[in-house]
Amino acid sequence: MTDGVDSHQQLDERVREDSALLVAAGNGDTSAFDSLVRTHTDKLYRVALRIVGNPAEAEDAVQDAWVSAWRSLATFRGDSAASTWLYRVVTNAALSQVRKRRPTVPLDPTDETMTPVGETGNPEGTALREEETRRVHAAISRLEPSQRLPLVLRELEGMNYEEVAEVLEVNVTALRSRLHRARLALLAELKEAP
Repeated sequence: MTDGVDSHQQLDERVREDSALLVAAGNGDTSAFDSLVRTHTDKLYRVALRIVGNPAEAEDAVQDAWVSAWRSLATFRGDSAASTWLYRVVTNAALSQVRKRRPTVPLDPTDETMTPVGETGNPEGTALREEETRRVHAAISRLEPSQRLPLVLRELEGMNYEEVAEVLEVNVTALRSRLHRARLALLAELKEAP
């Protein structure tokens, strides 16, 4: 039980530290902002990649997100966790990338954050799971952004319903409805895919 309490306390401490860093950055402390960039860039890149499906565009989206976050520091009121606010900023930047073009490149199946861990000693099982993972990620990349976003944040990033709803700026009931439609659309995509 202690491990769960300790990890919860560590998470709470990280949330407080991130919020304090955002406030300090808003007051002109560039080293605080640099600390946020170092801490959160990998997570933001992973989300952007899952939304845009292209590594170069994901990098652009993350860069745009950080520029936007810097310019918008005054809008952070502390009502939500800093990470939730940053997820919202990167989600908007990634959506902007998607709007600029129609996605044509599937998600990068070689990205180690998106491929399953293989079974030791079972290359056939590993290959089958990796192929299934590629199929699912390719199907997700073909969904409309309004369906892709909740799936990425909830199912791939592991955010809870309240966090995803806050990032997408909807209530939890609307989110559940979106997720239901997204899961149905994903199943249809998987049935149509070879």
